[in-house]
Order: sequence, then structure tokens, then C-alpha cells
Amino acid sequence: MTYTVAIVGTGTEPDDPGRDGYAMAYHHAAGYEKLDDCELVACADIVRENAEAFADEFGLSDDAVFEEYGAMLSAVEPDIVSVCVPPAVHADITVDCIESGVVQAVHCEKPMADTYGDARAMAEAADRHGVQLTINHQRRFSDAVRTAKQLLDDGEIGDLERVEFAAPVGLFDYGSHSFDLCNYFADESPAKWVLAQIDYSEENVLFGTHNENQAVVHWEYDSGVHGVGTSDSDFGGGGGPTAAVACHNRLVGSDGVIEVGAHDEGEELPPLRIRRDGEGWETVETDDGLHGWEFIDRALAENVRCLREGDEPELGSDNALRATELIFAAWESSRRRGRVDLPLDIDDNPLQSMLDSGDLSPAPTSSGDD
Repeated sequence: MTYTVAIVGTGTEPDDPGRDGYAMAYHHAAGYEKLDDCELVACADIVRENAEAFADEFGLSDDAVFEEYGAMLSAVEPDIVSVCVPPAVHADITVDCIESGVVQAVHCEKPMADTYGDARAMAEAADRHGVQLTINHQRRFSDAVRTAKQLLDDGEIGDLERVEFAAPVGLFDYGSHSFDLCNYFADESPAKWVLAQIDYSEENVLFGTHNENQAVVHWEYDSGVHGVGTSDSDFGGGGGPTAAVACHNRLVGSDGVIEVGAHDEGEELPPLRIRRDGEGWETVETDDGLHGWEFIDRALAENVRCLREGDEPELGSDNALRATELIFAAWESSRRRGRVDLPLDIDDNPLQSMLDSGDLSPAPTSSGDD
């Protein structure tokens, strides 16, 4: 069977990525083109020139270009839709695709949505209509990440006691990956509570959504494993501001430590290393690090395999919702100035609500920064 694929939100060409987009539609389309059982048949973007440029790149005819995604769904009836628009409109478009009655699977860019209520609505709609919904937490498909998980599962550092992350940019944008990877290492155990504090003194808007400048987060899983994370919008090395050795993800076990993507005062260390108790650091050879467009190819291939074989996808909405819950619970903890017990019982975006109420008043950045 060949699956027909459509893209919503083509964005601009990938020559000059920045704070308003990384041309993710182009990377999605390239990934689908590598799959023998997928055919790209249409695209939609509210800026027709962007959609036309995308169509030229991927050999789509003029009648496969749409400004309205609803018209595209009706005319083309694609089996799979990739949603590559800003987070604020993820939910509306994703739910419309799910409820169209023609789409079998939706693959949506991360973060899942810009309110927790919208994120839940996406997952609930997919469950209700039997549509496969996946979120693009593609870093799970890094060989460094997979190898770290295998070392952990093989007992190389004993029992897992703590997962850690240090994220640039903010808990919402990059932290979506960070929390998702922590959950992956912790076997998707639900979290019990979250305690966090943030600083938001200078405006930090990415893809239309606010992110804090710095954060410290502590949480506990039902399994008893603890999590600790930091974010720092001024740190450009992929780590955090507080440790001598910043680390993308650190796994602390009863008998040792695994580090994925560590930096020592800005110097990049091997993508994966392990220290067993009583021994020094040992480099673990991997095929890649933490950053690579090929991870999207692997994610799409796995999503399509799961659709074809009826398996539960690793990037499914249940896993994504757990990561999303931790993001909004961290901001809610800051809003309440205390610990938040889970499951989370809010619908809004606590950071945006604190901005709307005046509890937070970040200084605007210069016009060229946004």
C-alpha cells in the first residue's frame, strides 16, 4: 500500500533558519520521499508564495498547492498529514485533520500545543477517531540516545535513580525534547509532582510563543526515579548555566553515571560517555550525536511502519502529553509558588497567564532579535 502525504505549513526555504522557523516542512517532505510506501501529493500554506516554492522543490503540480488546508483535505484526501505550523495553531489544525474523516495519521511538530488544554484535546480527538497522532520528538532516534538507553537497560550503571537535563532556549521550545528524553530513559513512568521556579526578565519569544529565560525544575516519577532540569536562554552550547560540565542528559544510577551530549566549559565532549563507580570516564562509540536531520527520517519511517502494522508509535500522543504536562506543570509551580501534584488540572498556559496578569513583565528585546 502507498500512503499519500500532505504538508500543512510549508514555511520558507531552509537557507536561513532562525527564531521564526527551521523549514521543518522541507525536512518532513525529504523524509517521506525516502520511504517507498509514501507519496507526497499536496501542500498548504497561508502564504501562497511559500507553498509554491515548496511545490517547486518537491515536484508538486499547481493543483496540489493550497492556501486553505481544509480545501486541501477535501480535494486530496491524504492518508498522512504533517503539521509544520507554529505551536499556537497546532491544536486547531491537528484536530481538524483528525476529524476530517479521511486522514489516517497526523505527525505534528513539537511542542505539542501552547496550552495544556489544547494538548489534551489533540490526544483525546485522536483517541476518539482512531487516528494515529505523533509528535516530532525525533531526538529519541539518535544513536547516542538509543545506546545510552541500552546501557541503562543492561544494568551498566545499576538502578536508575535520577535523570537530568540542561536545555538552552527554554522549557517549552527545547525543553519539550528534554522532558521527552527524560521520560524515555525513565520508561515512560508517569510523574507524581513537579517543583520549579523560573526567571523571565527579558522577552524570549520563539515561533510565536513565550519561553522563560532560566528555570530550575525538580520532579518525581511514580517509579521513584527523580528528575532535575535547568534551562538558560543565554547558553548556546546545548547545556545549562550551573554545572562545570553542562550535559544535554545525564543518567545517575546506583553504580555509575551516563552522560549524553556533555560540554565542559563550552568544549564539546564525546556524544556518549559512561563512568562506572570506582572508574574514570569511558567514551562509548556511537554513529551520531544529539543533532541531525536524519533523526526526522528515522522518526517518520517508524511512524509509517506503526501505521502499516497497527503498532503503537513511540512518538504517540500519550508519550508526548507526558512531556507536555511537565512543561506546563513547571510553569504552574512557578505561578503557585509551590509544588504541583499531578495529574495536572489546568487548561491554560501559566506563563502566558502570568504575562497577561502583569505578574511577569519581561523587558522587550530589540526588534532585530525576534
